[in-house]
Formats: sequence, structure tokens, C-alpha cells
Amino acid sequence: MAITTYKDIISNKINLAPSQLMTLSVPNKNKLFVRDLLSRKLESSDNGNEVGSVNYISKSPKYFIRAKALQSESFLPFITDQTAIPIRPQVFTDFNLKEGDILISKDSNIGEVVILDKDLPNYTISGALYKLPIQENKYYLFAFLKHKYFLKQLDLLVPKGSTIRHAKTLFLDCKIPFPNQKNKNDVVTYVELLTQTIINKEKEIRKKHKQILEKIEKELLENQKDKKFKYIEPSFNEIKEKTRLDTHLYIEEFKRNNFIVKNYKYGSTNLIDRGYSNARGTSLEIKGLGIRIDSDTYKEGFYELVTPTDISEFGTINKSIFIGTSKKLKTIKKGDIVFGGEGFKKGRTFVVCYDSENIATNYHGIRIFKEDCDLIDAIFIRCFLAYWREKGMIDYIGVGGSGGHCAPQYFHLIETPLFPIEVKQKIAILYHNQTDYPKSLNLKNFLKKDQKWNKQSGIIEIDKSTKKIKEHLNDVLDKIVNNEIVKLSFDFSYF
Repeated sequence: MAITTYKDIISNKINLAPSQLMTLSVPNKNKLFVRDLLSRKLESSDNGNEVGSVNYISKSPKYFIRAKALQSESFLPFITDQTAIPIRPQVFTDFNLKEGDILISKDSNIGEVVILDKDLPNYTISGALYKLPIQENKYYLFAFLKHKYFLKQLDLLVPKGSTIRHAKTLFLDCKIPFPNQKNKNDVVTYVELLTQTIINKEKEIRKKHKQILEKIEKELLENQKDKKFKYIEPSFNEIKEKTRLDTHLYIEEFKRNNFIVKNYKYGSTNLIDRGYSNARGTSLEIKGLGIRIDSDTYKEGFYELVTPTDISEFGTINKSIFIGTSKKLKTIKKGDIVFGGEGFKKGRTFVVCYDSENIATNYHGIRIFKEDCDLIDAIFIRCFLAYWREKGMIDYIGVGGSGGHCAPQYFHLIETPLFPIEVKQKIAILYHNQTDYPKSLNLKNFLKKDQKWNKQSGIIEIDKSTKKIKEHLNDVLDKIVNNEIVKLSFDFSYF
């Protein structure tokens, strides 16, 4: 039973609001404040600056990282054209952002934290972010900053009731528990190793995704026919033939990119003529299902639901939910591509690489498939669609505001190159390549052996391993919070 003392009320500026006096009572009393784990006192110079939207410009060598670059599903920041804005160099403040720096959000997505995977010399941070000065136990602290125990503490500390909550530096008042068992130093090392390997895996996924895009572009550009591109303004007959004005099909960039595919020396064909069919997923509205039970974990007879909202730009699933219903849902199988048809994640894609009978998607998830499944070709098509999305081509083909949509009736406009099988295999193996996970692991060899496995495996396999280790790390942190014994296990088989 938690008791609020007179001293608690005085230290809380005589605030009698119940929400501000609540605390998390946990068995482990061996705790340090976040501020105690910093290498020095947090200063105002560690806080980013607001440059104001008036200083946003279309192109610049300097960028402004927004709070939305920090997401709960990732240990690394998402640096995109939506999260890092070009700004006037005159308002740039150099925060000397280096690989391994930790950024935490005090506003908007309060408490979200990431660790930088590379140096960012031309990037500054918004006023919603702090760069934490920390040297010792960096990965241990980071692991707990991503854990629910820290987030629950911060939620209790930050006043509620306002439209936008501001944490200021209240995160410094959150407590980080440390193990009490005999080999407590080994447990801290264990947590740090698990955290580092998750970071390494996320880096490797991004690296392989980049390699996929580069291999596709290299193959296209190095194997062009002699014909040269020349932009011609759209004619009346061209517009009449396409029967569309709600599109970017006539702009120079679309035509140039499309030309590069059509001018590929081994030929090209559109997605439909390539033999792919498509079908929408099931509408999951309760009025259509009658009964729907949602679960964060699998239950017998439930469907695993993969929706475009949860598909990452790397072709992985950020998270799955499971639903139980008496209605039979349309399912997707090995070799099927799930394509996001609408919204800001339009064009995100995922391939089912393993046999499964109970995976479903919603109406916004478009199943692209062939009856005679060729997994290598399906993976290549998924990778090419990711490349096409990166080039803006899916947006050009799609229509509408607020993210718009790229419905199946436009799939005949998606031109795809006829790469030789050996080229497709080299691309596909970066996305899906199952290899045996190393054994006989310990504190000394774990990180090195795991990194070697990452390099040999595909994005899908690394992602499965990442999820497994994240789940295990959370269990370890739960045990530390609850003052339970942590066993230094390295059994991370994900099948």
C-alpha cells in the first residue's frame, strides 16, 4: 500500500491533485534517478531550438529533426522528409550529433527516446528534444527509457488535462532500478548486450533496405538501350487515352522514371500483364463481423492481422494484433504481397515468406498474388514497389488528398523491369534468407556472433530475431523491477 506523506506534498509544491501524488510502488528499492546516471547536470544547451515554420525551405544542406522522428517501435530515429525538415542555414544550431547520442522527447510524444545510428553533422534538434549527456551504463539506461516502467512513471509526473502535455525535465525525476543478485554486474552487462544487439539489428535492416534500392537502380541505369529520354508535354490524345486529370502521370519526373524502366534492355511489363492478380482484404467493421475480439497475443482460432498502418518502409511488420470472429476472413499465404492502398503509408509493402494459414489484412490492405507462387519474383516485385515508392512514383500514380490512394484499377500503370533471375535472386536474398542462429553463446561472444548472423540473414529473419530479443529484454527488465533473479540465457530461436 502506497502512502502519501506531508513531505511528499511539500516537495510537490503543495499540489494536492491525486494524479500528481501517485507513485509506482515496486519491490526493487535499489534505484537511481535518471539525473544521477547522467555524466553531468542537464543544461539548457542540451535542449533543441524551435526555428519556426517560416524558416522551412524546400532544399537546404541543413535539417531540423522533429519529435515525430522518435517512434516507440524503433530504437533508432526515423529520418525522413516528414521528420527532418530543410531549414535556412542561418538559423541552424550545431548540436554535434554523433552516433550513440540519446535523444528524448519532452513534448508531443512524451518520453519517446532513440539512439543515433550515425553522425548527423548537418542536423539540429527541435525544442521538444533533449540530447542526454551520458557515458557510463548508457545502454542500460537506454533500455529502461524504452521500457514501460519509465513511461508509466513519467505519465504520472506530467500534469494531465491540457491538449498538449509538456514534460519539461520531469524525466530526470524518474527512477531506474538496478539488479540486487550476486552477479549484478553481469546482469547489467547482459542488459547492455541485448540492447546493443537490437540496435545492431535495426541498423542492419536499414542497411539491407538501402542495398536493395541501390541494386535495383544500378541494374536499371547500367543496362539502358541506346534511346535517350526527351520530355514532351502531354497531348490531347495522351490525356484522352489515360482518361485522367487527377494525376501526375504527365510530369517530367514521372515520365523520366517510367522511361528508364521501359528502356531497360531486357524489357519490362506492367504489374497486371506480369500475371499478378489483386484482392482487397476484409472490411473489419463490427457491423460486418458481428463479433470481434481483439488481442495483443495469439489465441487459438484467432487471425493474425497485418494492416498497412503497421507495415514499415523496410517491408517488416511493426506489430501484429490478433482478432477473433465467427466470420471467415480472407487470408493471405506464402508469396502474397500486402500493399497499402490508402493514406500516408500508401505503397508500403510486405511479403509473406513462410507458410501460414491464418494471416488476414483489412480493406486498406491489397493482396497482390499469383496462383503459381514464385517467391523470388514476389519478393523482387515487393522490393521494386518499395523502390518505386521511394522515387515518388506510387504517389504520382495515386490520386486524392490526405495521403490519397493507389487502388488496384491503377496497377496497370506500374511498369516493372524484367530482371534476369540471378539479379532477382541477389535482391531477394537481402529481404529473405533463413540461416541457423549461432549456439554456445555467452557474455563474451554474443555480440560478435549475432552480428555475423545478421550479415548472412535477410530483413525478414533479422526482424523476427529483433522482436524475439526485444520481448526477452522486456522480460529481463520486468524481473529487475520486481527484484527477481535474472538468468543469463542466450536461447533466441525465433521459430
